[in-house]
Amino acid sequence: MSETKLKDKQSVFVVEDEPDILELISIHLKKSGYDVETFPEAGPMMKMLSSRLPDLIILDLMLPDYDGLDVCKSLKKNERYAQIPVIMVTAKAEEFDVVLGLELGADDYIPKPFSPRELVARVKAVLRREKRQPDSPEHVIEFGNTLRIDPDKYEVLAEGEKITLTTTEFLILKLLAEKPGWVYSREKILDILWDDEKDVYDRTVDVHIKNLREKLGPAGKLVKNIRGVGYKLEL
Repeated sequence: MSETKLKDKQSVFVVEDEPDILELISIHLKKSGYDVETFPEAGPMMKMLSSRLPDLIILDLMLPDYDGLDVCKSLKKNERYAQIPVIMVTAKAEEFDVVLGLELGADDYIPKPFSPRELVARVKAVLRREKRQPDSPEHVIEFGNTLRIDPDKYEVLAEGEKITLTTTEFLILKLLAEKPGWVYSREKILDILWDDEKDVYDRTVDVHIKNLREKLGPAGKLVKNIRGVGYKLEL
């Protein structure tokens, strides 16, 4: 993260074009101890990123200057911004919109209308995943020359090539790799990584797995779907 980021507080950028909602989100995040920057459009937020990187971005999908999905896609394609967690805020209730956002690399979503408490809980949950670090150094996990996972560096090599994953994708991969051949149900993965956030589509895990496989290229074949049960990783 950027040296200009505040050290004492985790920072959140909020992009929302409805003034009342923007103010509501800002007030409750500040009350919860976060440093908050607000933007009514995506353009000013993107300019701010050139000098300051936040710990998390809350991004409305329907903005006056850019489509929020395009903004998310742009962020996740940029190596400098790719690992910043993104929570989508959407007025669209259709699962299709949520799945599309997750496919583009968003870490989580929250549909309107939402309670401030729910939003803050989602922010805390995502940042807990982002900050989750082992108490002691962990061993590098290797699957022959096909896949190498370094938990301490949050680094993945697939057939020798470094792969950029979101935090959620990395944690799912690490979870599966720690017990090769062990099958994790979607519900178990949600319980482990999303804690008590039960208002999450089961499809969320499927979408993250799909993204993970695509990014791993040929090594993606190690991640296997056990129909009707869940997922496992093995040679």
